[in-house]
Amino acid sequence: MESIGFIEWCLENLNYWTVTLLMAIESSFIPFPSEIIVPPAAYKAAATGEMNVFLVVFFATLGAVIGAFINYFLALWLGKPLVYKFANSRIGHMCLLDEQKVAKAEQFFVRHGVVATLVGRLIPAVRQLISIPAGLVRMNLAKFALYTAIGAGIWNGILAAMGYFLESAVPEDQLIATVTKYSHEIGYGILAVVVIALGIIIYKGVKKK
Repeated sequence: MESIGFIEWCLENLNYWTVTLLMAIESSFIPFPSEIIVPPAAYKAAATGEMNVFLVVFFATLGAVIGAFINYFLALWLGKPLVYKFANSRIGHMCLLDEQKVAKAEQFFVRHGVVATLVGRLIPAVRQLISIPAGLVRMNLAKFALYTAIGAGIWNGILAAMGYFLESAVPEDQLIATVTKYSHEIGYGILAVVVIALGIIIYKGVKKK
């Protein structure tokens, strides 16, 4: 309960450091929606000028990379059997994890290789977990950091843009609901584009062979 109270305090006192901290938590083993962090911070930037929207994106992305590294090294140190055991444990369920979610992220990573680290940051239900299979297969750290930063930066940029431009159109108490609606549509749209693009690449590769 104290941790929940601390998160609520951070959400009520958004600045660059609380954004970084919350995004690190969101991107690690305690996933919760980034829609409740980045858009309100960008909304605040537009409404008060106390924050810069570009710095909001930068620090949100920094936090996402930190959280992703936490998952990466936990998976690397624990190994696959313990990761799945933790996901199925009571504590794992409290962290919104289960075997099915971890398996889904691992299958996505295996199918699409290192590009999954970038693309996975843009897909709902995979975003927070894609760094676990990266740790399990010992993905190169430089590539992992680069693709994670690019993917997280794109997604945070989308969320920040929505929060910033909705400031003049939506009351603050309706912001998160509006952003959540549109972000899910954007996320699934990105997933559809990725599936089509991968299908084309696979088809061309098979045809060439």
